[in-house]
Amino acid sequence: MVKFAHIADVHLGGWKQQPLQELNMASFKKTVEECIRERVEFILIAGDLFDNAFPPIDVLKETFAEFKKLKDSGIPCFIIAGSHDYSVSGKTFLDVLEKAGFCKNVAVFEEKNGKIILNPTIYKGVAIYGYPGKTSGLELADLRRAVFNETPGLFKIFMLHTTIDKAKGTLPIDALETSKVPKADYYAMGHLHIDFQYENFVYPGPIFPNNFQELEDLEHGRFYIVDSSLENPLRRIDLKIKKVISFDLEIKNALRATQQILSEFEKYELEDKIVLLRLRGLLESGKHSDIKFVQIEEAARKKGAYFLLRNTNDLKIKEADFVAEIQETENIEEESIKKYSEQNPALFNKFIPQVMNALSTEKQEGETTESFTSRLLDETKKIFAF
Repeated sequence: MVKFAHIADVHLGGWKQQPLQELNMASFKKTVEECIRERVEFILIAGDLFDNAFPPIDVLKETFAEFKKLKDSGIPCFIIAGSHDYSVSGKTFLDVLEKAGFCKNVAVFEEKNGKIILNPTIYKGVAIYGYPGKTSGLELADLRRAVFNETPGLFKIFMLHTTIDKAKGTLPIDALETSKVPKADYYAMGHLHIDFQYENFVYPGPIFPNNFQELEDLEHGRFYIVDSSLENPLRRIDLKIKKVISFDLEIKNALRATQQILSEFEKYELEDKIVLLRLRGLLESGKHSDIKFVQIEEAARKKGAYFLLRNTNDLKIKEADFVAEIQETENIEEESIKKYSEQNPALFNKFIPQVMNALSTEKQEGETTESFTSRLLDETKKIFAF
């Protein structure tokens, strides 16, 4: 029987807005506090503790202080790199944490006879295996040929930072087939910022939302405590640091938009809340700059809002009508490619139309930047057949 915490996608240092970066750290501190209070035997961090391989020094200082609390409480931490804090050079601040005795990187493996042999980290009757996440899903090829250095009789945990086929939904991205993964008692997943379970594959989601959309969808972070002695071993711990209030407004007249937004603010209590302002629609009058965002932010502050975050990605301007005798865009592209190829003869030229077509692919609703980039890379690989 074993009791442990499963955490993933912490992304410390990720938010550019200081108030939200502070909330991200506050969520991590609360996570540590809960783990100590719950007296878990150990903690798993399934990738992306940091938002990049070399986080800011102030973030590192606070992170080290929290890991010291865990060490002083006798709670070991087992970790793998994720797609954000992974480094091709292999040198990241995860190594510094490990050398300080604050955690153990369980991504221990070797390549032999075309296979990736995963070696376990043994702790109190538990065998913990791990493989790091990499940028653009490059870990998938390795995971498809991964096998365990077996440990009969032990409770097996496999830590992964990747996308599995059962969790990707309709996203057109490559994913690891669950049927091809070495057998374990628990799969501690990271990478997808969703609260998702399939059999014993578990994604806990982030400990704090990482962007505007996630603040809308998730509102707060979470992690899991797993107790194998219970009939229902999974228990979600919600990390409700601040309340979120969302405004989703259709704007047609930019000149009147400021008053429209302020009127909506007056209807609700904003005290100490994260205020999300999403503006959408097709502007029939005015332009973006006619919306007085400084005045709007000041109004939110006066009502005691913790922070205002806005999103205008879906607020469009009418394209000006103009008449010009030009060729179709496709014809212009064809002529340009033809002219370039004549002036710069090369074998690569035959791939140009396909590459341009691949690069014109649009990001889908709900698709992360990382998934989108990975999909573009996959399409490019197909063109060049490598």
